Amino acid sequence: MKCEQYRELFIDWNDNTLGNAEQAELEKHLNDCPACREEFAAMQLTWDDLGEINTPEPSAAMQVNFQHMLDDFKRSADQQSKWSKLTDQISQLLQLRLPLAYSLLIVLVCVGGAYWLRHDNKEEQQLQALNAQVHELKQTMMLAMLDNPLASERIKAVSYTNNIKHVDNRIINALFETLNNDPNVNVRLSTLEALAQLGNHAEVRAGLVQSIKTQDSPLVQSAIADVMLKLQEKNSVKSFKELLKQKNLDHGVRDKINETITKLI
Repeated sequence: MKCEQYRELFIDWNDNTLGNAEQAELEKHLNDCPACREEFAAMQLTWDDLGEINTPEPSAAMQVNFQHMLDDFKRSADQQSKWSKLTDQISQLLQLRLPLAYSLLIVLVCVGGAYWLRHDNKEEQQLQALNAQVHELKQTMMLAMLDNPLASERIKAVSYTNNIKHVDNRIINALFETLNNDPNVNVRLSTLEALAQLGNHAEVRAGLVQSIKTQDSPLVQSAIADVMLKLQEKNSVKSFKELLKQKNLDHGVRDKINETITKLI
């Protein structure tokens, strides 16, 4: 079997659904293949993290960012006395875990927005302002969670980009910082996937090309080759050729890159 076929067995291994023969064959392959062994270890780490997710108390910086967003929210909401009690309740969310505080705030804003629309359509501008505040809050939450010590929480933060309609440079820069420097392979793979979804941005494509030379994991190197091929990013060919000069480059990755270069030229 090829590496891809063995990797398809990882989840079955985790679910204890492999037969004895398949399990023995997979164990032998993991002993012989450093790339698959690294991916298997990274996936096990992620499974362990997902099994014991405990959100730590918000750091001082996270508290400041959240309070800043809350103050902006209050300034908009205080224009209508209807919201005074609501914003007082929101201030108590800082005592909760940040993801929960985020979720509750979104619910409160939606309920309040519906109330406005039912009672006075002239309040549409205020509702739009609150929606803008929520959008800003989503980005602030994501940036804060990228600093979480748990890899599973950082993966969750990266996934929040799917809920952000307009990604600004702060988010893009934070994603590239994670892609290029996060110690966890699965976090980097998730970040690469998120950035690939933003491939219509010229700065993202350029950043992905620059990131090729910073990656040392065979899994990420192979994945970024797939992304460049999907985006038909011909500017990546030069970076891939430089990567091929590495003597210790994984053989499977070397074949993958050569194939990618051929298809891009």
